[in-house]
Amino acid sequence: MSKIIVTGAAGFIGFHLTEKLLQQGYEVLVVDNLNDYYDVSLKTSRLDILSKHKNFTFQKLSLEDDVVLNQVWGDFKPSHVVNLAAQAGVRYSIDNPSAYIQANLVGFGNILECCRHHKTEHLIFASSSSVYGANISAPFKTSDNVDHPLSLYAATKKANELMAHTYANLYQLPCTGLRFFTVYGPWGRPDMAYFKFTKAIADGKPIDVYNNGNMLRDFTYIDDIVDGILRVIPRPPTLNKQWDAEKSDPSSSFAPYKIYNIGHNKPEKLMDMISILEDIMGKPAVKNFLPMQMGDVPATYADIDDLTHDTGFKPMTSLQDGLQKFVVWYKDFYKV
Repeated sequence: MSKIIVTGAAGFIGFHLTEKLLQQGYEVLVVDNLNDYYDVSLKTSRLDILSKHKNFTFQKLSLEDDVVLNQVWGDFKPSHVVNLAAQAGVRYSIDNPSAYIQANLVGFGNILECCRHHKTEHLIFASSSSVYGANISAPFKTSDNVDHPLSLYAATKKANELMAHTYANLYQLPCTGLRFFTVYGPWGRPDMAYFKFTKAIADGKPIDVYNNGNMLRDFTYIDDIVDGILRVIPRPPTLNKQWDAEKSDPSSSFAPYKIYNIGHNKPEKLMDMISILEDIMGKPAVKNFLPMQMGDVPATYADIDDLTHDTGFKPMTSLQDGLQKFVVWYKDFYKV
C-alpha cells in the first residue's frame, strides 16, 4: 500500500490526513479544485506545507472532469483512495444547490468509476453526521434509519453511501463510508461555528448563537479524526455473511461495504463551547441569540462502538484541549 490518492487534501481534514500519510512514507497524490467556498489562501497555505514532502504530488482538478480524472487514476495507479472532496456546508446548500449536485453527486460518481476501472483496493469516503437528519434517537447509530435528511448537503451524503454500496455490490469494490461529527482544530474551516466565534471574539464583534444556544454537538478533534481514518485505510470491508435482509442493517452488507460513525462520543453544549473560548481568549463574547436555522439539527451524538470494536479507535482530545490548540494556531496564523 504505497500509493494513495486523497481528494480534497487542500481542505481541513484532507490536509491533516495527507500530512500524516506523507510523514509515514506513503506516496500521495492530492486532487483538489481550490474552489472559493472559503479563503483560498488558507488552502494554498496548507498545500505549501504538504509540498515540502518529496513524496507529494498535487493535481488541480475538479471531480466533475471525468476525462482528466480517469487519466490521473490510470497514470498514478493508486492502491487506496480517500475521497474527502465535496461541496461542504449545510446552510450554503440551501442557496447554492447546483454546487452540491455537481461536486457531491456527479463528482462522486466519477470517483466510483475511476476506482472501478482501475481496480482500487479500497475506497474510503467522507459521509456526514448530517445524514441522521430528523432522527432524535441518541446516540446516533449506523443501524438507524437515515431517510429523512434536512438539507440537500445531507441528502447528497446519503446518496454517496447508496452509490458506494451499489459499486460494492456490482463490482466488488470495497467501500467504507465515514460519518464525521463536527470536526474542529487548527487549520479548520472558517465557516464552522468555533472558527467564526474565535474570530468575532478577537475582533470584539457579536456572535450569532442559533436556537438560542440550545444545541448539542459531538465535537471531534482533528487528530482523533485522522487517527480513525488511518485505522480504516488498511482494513477494507468484507461481505457480512451474517447479514439478514429481514433485519436489514444499513451499516454493513452482503457486499464489501461498511459505514462507521467517527466522533468523540460525547456531545457538548454549544454554550459550554463558547464559555471555553471566552476563557481561552480572555474576553467575553457578545452574543446575538437567534432561532434555529433552516436545515440545522439541535443535537448530534455519535455511537462509535463499531469503529472501536473493529479498529481500536478511541478519541483522546477533550474539547478544552482541542480549542486551546486551535486558538494557539489561530493567533499565530492570523497574527492576532
